[in-house]
Amino acid sequence: MSEIHRPEARVEPIDSTLEPAGEPAKTKKVEEASLLADAWRSLRRNPWFIISGVLLVLFLSMAIFPQLFTSTDPRECLLGRSRQAPSAEHWFGTDIQGCDYYSRVIHGARNSIAVGFIVAIGTFIIAVVLGLVAGYFGSWVDAVISRFTDMVFAVPYILGALVFLNVLESRGVREVAFVLIIFMWPTMTRLMRGSVISVVNSEFVLAARALGAGPITIMRRHILPNSLGPVIGYATVFTGIIIGAEATLTFLGVGLQLPAISWGLQLSDAQPFLQTVPHLLLFPVIFVGLTVFAFMTMGDAIRDALDPKSKK
Repeated sequence: MSEIHRPEARVEPIDSTLEPAGEPAKTKKVEEASLLADAWRSLRRNPWFIISGVLLVLFLSMAIFPQLFTSTDPRECLLGRSRQAPSAEHWFGTDIQGCDYYSRVIHGARNSIAVGFIVAIGTFIIAVVLGLVAGYFGSWVDAVISRFTDMVFAVPYILGALVFLNVLESRGVREVAFVLIIFMWPTMTRLMRGSVISVVNSEFVLAARALGAGPITIMRRHILPNSLGPVIGYATVFTGIIIGAEATLTFLGVGLQLPAISWGLQLSDAQPFLQTVPHLLLFPVIFVGLTVFAFMTMGDAIRDALDPKSKK
């Protein structure tokens, strides 16, 4: 019998360049850490970030620990010393009720900044949820959310807040913040939606879909981290805008009410005495202006660091 020759099995050499199964996840984490490190390096080299950071630490310290800056009770008033000019005893003078104005301005930081933070956080949550859903799913979901956003956006927030706050019996920090959230979320939502749309068709998102990842996983692990940069920067700027809005509404008589202490209330009380006692308007204006400037400058720096394309 002739010998049967069987074909020899060929063993291909293993490609040592193949990545281990867990390598892509590790690589992504390293890239994210590198991006954060680059952003922090950019922020540290930005002088405006340093300046705004120092101002924000100062104003936040006033809001949280006013006793570090003054030991005078802001509600300790003597009519006999009303409307005094700034002096060594009363650095910012006294107001129309004879209260130490420096103490009033320091304690006014808490309510003004609290409104800014509450509105910014509430608006940020709404914007992230609606913008993420609209940008990812598109189609009729995007159409419904976008049209509703346009309807609210069409109402000027000052006008809407004037109407709503004017009918409320009590206007504290919570009420003012709630009304501002109602009318001021559309802009940030639009920004979040646009940021999501810019990354929803990226290669890493398509790869995640091909591997069978669900919408929640894709949005949480892939889209959200890559679309938050511009929104975080805007949210910081937005906090300053809200502080100015609270002061404006209170100045118009529909914001915070006495016995609360805020910069807006001080501006409102100072309005009739602008020509005779100008320091009553001067100091709150300086503090509001510097706080808004600090938040807006900080927001610009954060946006440029997290989203370098925004500089172009």
